Amino acid sequence: MKILYFGGQKSGKSIFAEKKTLDLAKDKKPYYIATYDNSFNDEEMNERIKTHRMQRKDKFKFIEEQFNFPLLIQPNQTYIVDCVSMWLFNSMAEKNKDWFLNALERLIDMDSDIVFVLIDVNNGVIPADKESRKFVDLTGSIAQKLVKMCDEVYEVKFGIEVKLK
Repeated sequence: MKILYFGGQKSGKSIFAEKKTLDLAKDKKPYYIATYDNSFNDEEMNERIKTHRMQRKDKFKFIEEQFNFPLLIQPNQTYIVDCVSMWLFNSMAEKNKDWFLNALERLIDMDSDIVFVLIDVNNGVIPADKESRKFVDLTGSIAQKLVKMCDEVYEVKFGIEVKLK
């Protein structure tokens, strides 16, 4: 099963996605793939990471992979990818949209459960700078692909989960 959770910052999407991942995994410990590139030593992001780690405690096998998480996905396992948006951001200078789409397409038929988390950045104004526009456009294109490939899609706003598909 492939599932997408999307929403804005601090919407609660990760909490719902973690619960769904644990439900899918049943008695087997699922993998938590964290895609944030922590090389910037951003103290505020370090606090967010600490909060996420406390939230999931020891319920997951933890993997940090900022650039190529699709290569880690193995059959007959359960994964949460938190988050696709950071994965895009980390590599968008070196990779193009087709590369990201192809990487995700390889996961469609794989016999594994994957819960994707995506930050919804497409509800604001068109960004003024070129790089931000590129990120918003890329995120929108990838989100459309994920919606098509996922069996279930959930939007999360202010801690409320709404099933769209």
